[in-house]
Amino acid sequence: MTSASARTDGDSPADTAALPPIRRLTLHDLAACLDLAADRGWTREKHKWRLLLSAGQGFGIDAPPGDAHGGLIASVVLMPYTDTHRALGMMLVARRWERRGIGRALMRHAIAECGTATAFLSATENGRPLYEQLGFTAVGAFTTLRGHFTGAHRRASAHTVRDATAADMPALLAYDLPVFGADRTGLLARLPAFADRLLVAEAGGRLAGYAASWPNETTTVLGPVLADDEATARDLIARLAAASDLPVRFDADDRHPALAAWLEGHGLARRSRCSLMVLGAADLPGDITRRFAPYSVAMG
Repeated sequence: MTSASARTDGDSPADTAALPPIRRLTLHDLAACLDLAADRGWTREKHKWRLLLSAGQGFGIDAPPGDAHGGLIASVVLMPYTDTHRALGMMLVARRWERRGIGRALMRHAIAECGTATAFLSATENGRPLYEQLGFTAVGAFTTLRGHFTGAHRRASAHTVRDATAADMPALLAYDLPVFGADRTGLLARLPAFADRLLVAEAGGRLAGYAASWPNETTTVLGPVLADDEATARDLIARLAAASDLPVRFDADDRHPALAAWLEGHGLARRSRCSLMVLGAADLPGDITRRFAPYSVAMG
């Protein structure tokens, strides 16, 4: 998924023909990506951008000669999940270059890079018209909730929750595959180092879910969260949220309205909404009944 905020760009070949070509981004572009995000009013999410640029495939356009600001004027990141799926995220165009067809050109490049894989993203209301014009279809929506969690951790009797260890990774990967619906081994292998905390739930001697929390400037993001049922998901969420000194962020899928209501009843407030959009398939794969929060909206 993507926290895509690009506005609908008109096709203006005269505006884009003289620009530098689209190129691959690397970790050396981290500072430029942070500057571009700040230009759009986003926080400088260094921790997340570092993961995206190292685990994903970033593409960008440099400012042309004569642009006094320099740096990047556009970016997008693809997160590959083997040959079957691609998550598109961090679609950004500098304010001074918006509405000149740059976002459209970069998205077409990203779609071409996806090949035959199903592409998916999350789009703001500003970005959605562009993605619809490019063939994406809305298949759902989610609401971003933020705030200080006021609930207490109450363990359900049907399972136990503990900190994950390296020995849990094979079971965690096996659990994730049918729930997410695509192989994200490469990304999950980075989760223990990326996250502040990684918890697993066990029931009857088997894995019944897992969840992580990670720092993102002014908030602690809760995700991914996968579990056998909502009661287990709430237990994992409560333990992670209660341990955070910062406000927590949770991206709640509309298909789990009771969970969103529970979080609102424990201190979190609705901040924004995005549409979940797919290209090349009727819907996302996996088991939404056990998928409660993404890794991030830019990664799925």
